[in-house]
Amino acid sequence: MTYSKQFFDLQFHFASSVAALSGMPLASALLDYTNFYVRFGLGREFDATHPAWREYLNGLERSTNQEDWTFSFYRACLQDVRPPSVIASVGCFSYARLGSDYIRLHFQNTETEGHSPLALERREHRLAELQTLFSMVLQSERPQARVVGTSWLYNLTAYRRLFPEAYLATAAVTGPRFRNMPLWGQFLDRHGAVKQGLVAPFLRQLANQSSLDGLSQCFPFQVLELEAPVSAFYDFHGL
Repeated sequence: MTYSKQFFDLQFHFASSVAALSGMPLASALLDYTNFYVRFGLGREFDATHPAWREYLNGLERSTNQEDWTFSFYRACLQDVRPPSVIASVGCFSYARLGSDYIRLHFQNTETEGHSPLALERREHRLAELQTLFSMVLQSERPQARVVGTSWLYNLTAYRRLFPEAYLATAAVTGPRFRNMPLWGQFLDRHGAVKQGLVAPFLRQLANQSSLDGLSQCFPFQVLELEAPVSAFYDFHGL
């Protein structure tokens, strides 16, 4: 999916505000408070010395319009950025290993006919995808494995209804994840455009900040982290 320029402009504005509030260099704020590094296809090491990241920053210094340069750089290195270490994918869902006893769930809209992936009429499709995915987990992973999920999506009833109660009951707000799509993804619709209704309240909250302490509260939804034994999913899907 290609993301809109406004999505990058919004993050650039956020990083600029962070730099102004804290006194940190803009380059540091762009690395630590946006999803740019990942969106540029540079991985998840967030290495400030990465040649491509340095190329971006050098161009930023020369640019007369830094937001335009940021988006043009993204377009130049555009690629499909998959979650790291994905073991298997089924429809909108995939999973990756975290060590030997944990797996992490990922969600990505793969609908191709204009449907909202979380619409009620698509619930059975999503459940079927998860059942197939966990059938693969059953064949490949240890019986004592635990499932971890981290996303703003767990705030939504449309997403929560896809998961077992034992998993949902563990939901807790996680620490700031300003570099990651589990936070920034809440601003995007299924076409990669920014949800306009979320922008103005976010910017108002940001403008009211006098320090970095309340930055997380500027976002409409907090990122939730969940964890449960994989057996809860096997039971839920009748495996």
